[in-house]
Amino acid sequence: MPESSSPNEGQVSAARGQYLSFELAGEYYGVDILKVQEIRGWQPVREIPDTPDFIRGVIDLRGTILPVVDLRLRFGLEPAGYGPTTVVIILTVTAPNGLMSVGIVVDTVSDVMDVDDARIKPLPRLGTHIHVGYILGVVPGEQMVMLLDTDRLLGSADLSCSSNATQVLHDI
Repeated sequence: MPESSSPNEGQVSAARGQYLSFELAGEYYGVDILKVQEIRGWQPVREIPDTPDFIRGVIDLRGTILPVVDLRLRFGLEPAGYGPTTVVIILTVTAPNGLMSVGIVVDTVSDVMDVDDARIKPLPRLGTHIHVGYILGVVPGEQMVMLLDTDRLLGSADLSCSSNATQVLHDI
């Protein structure tokens, strides 16, 4: 099977600026601060039938119904109980049908990082069966931080069910 390459493979990302960092299963990740709408403590969600396991359900955010994705499950990690440090980061992502809001469940929020382009390193080649197309790059340091492309990670067709979430909630 020929090796596949991601668009970011072998090049340093053009990402720059500030990133909100958070912890997930002992590892650190970052998302573009300009995509962050707000950070909320964990609250129960309304489950939606026939959705992927990583979609925990939907919440009503001031009249807007949006999906909530557990990043542990999205990344294939062990599920964890939700506790006092568990937060939902509300992000704006570009989906096939336009902009949408999505909540991501993370273990804890860490910090806002100022990241210079020169500090962002490309991810090494990891083989053909590992999907890393949603990683913009890695910021080395005491705690290595993987920068996520939230549009690629969350703007996929897997979340297209959210556009009908309001109708589903009324039907239940």
